[in-house]
Amino acid sequence: MKEIILIKNGELALKGLNRCNFEDILIKNIKRRLRELGEIEIRKSQSTIYIEPKSENFDFEEALERVSRIFGIAGFSRACVCEKSIEDILSRSVEYLKTVAENINTFKVEAKRADKRFPLTSPEICREVGGALLDAYPHLKVDVHNPELTVYVEIRDYAAYVRAEQIKGAGGLPVGTAGTASILISGGIDSPVAAWTMAKRGLRLNAIHFASPPYTSPRAELKVRTLLKKVAAYSGTINLAVVPFTEIQDEIGKNCPEDYFTLIMRRMMMRISERLARQSGSLALITGESLGQVASQTLPALVTTDSVVSMPVLRPLIGMDKEEIIKISRKIDTFETSILPFEDCCTVFTPKHPKTRPTLEACAEAEKRLSVDALVNKAVAETAYSYIE
Repeated sequence: MKEIILIKNGELALKGLNRCNFEDILIKNIKRRLRELGEIEIRKSQSTIYIEPKSENFDFEEALERVSRIFGIAGFSRACVCEKSIEDILSRSVEYLKTVAENINTFKVEAKRADKRFPLTSPEICREVGGALLDAYPHLKVDVHNPELTVYVEIRDYAAYVRAEQIKGAGGLPVGTAGTASILISGGIDSPVAAWTMAKRGLRLNAIHFASPPYTSPRAELKVRTLLKKVAAYSGTINLAVVPFTEIQDEIGKNCPEDYFTLIMRRMMMRISERLARQSGSLALITGESLGQVASQTLPALVTTDSVVSMPVLRPLIGMDKEEIIKISRKIDTFETSILPFEDCCTVFTPKHPKTRPTLEACAEAEKRLSVDALVNKAVAETAYSYIE
């Protein structure tokens, strides 16, 4: 029996004259994510994208799992392909729904007749399919208000389709429709969630990680790569830049007031990140900061860190509390990795009494003894690059 995957693209229907561009990018993303599973044919019609396997060994279950994590898809379902005759629809409905019918007691049928040339109306299709299922499975009863299963029959241009419930998709916009931005990624809970959140709005991601050996171990970097791999399951390939930050932290420790350590470190990170972001074609930086969560995330502190860059800084978590962030991290399977006890460079030099209300003038004065340009240039030159898929 021939099966396909039907995809509803939700929010893309609101894009007006740009809708085709968004759909084309979504189709490219689908092809890229499913290419390892076998040959497929993809077409779009009437607000639906059709994925038809062409290989006998096509891994259907894995395809559904991957489709569930592709941004831009509001809902999806596996469906049986039928000829556009009521006789074929009835016989295939009974066969296709056999396994699920044996495990339920109530159902209803809904029909959509997009092809008005089909001789039966939607209510007539529902009555015929419902009758066939009741005859084949006598234990079933019709419940139009609270059924355990809703059977959908769609009559479209190319064929007829029978399917069960639609599965909720990842939503959002297709990655690549909103440009590219660079996420400053640590090993904590927040930054992977920030990356996922902005990818959901259509941003292609680059990532920047600051490593400080021997203060941070290779396991800390491995942790970041694991987190990015989980995000990449939704966003697609992420370009990772690993910046050597030990010398800069040592210089800050030797030359700057202790209560400004974190602020100056963040300012240096922002300077380096902007340079790397522009080199990679990113139009903005992304951070996982939440207002007031720690001393470096007060409003005056954020103003001082933003002042050293000219590109936009996106903070999707800025109004969330920790419980909200943790809930998303569990949903995208990053939480358990994030809480592994491997230090990142942001936590190594935390001062006992950090400044919470700094001024731009005070920060500039505190970092006067640093060779800022030379340190930034060296860090950028020694940055290592790799891909996360």
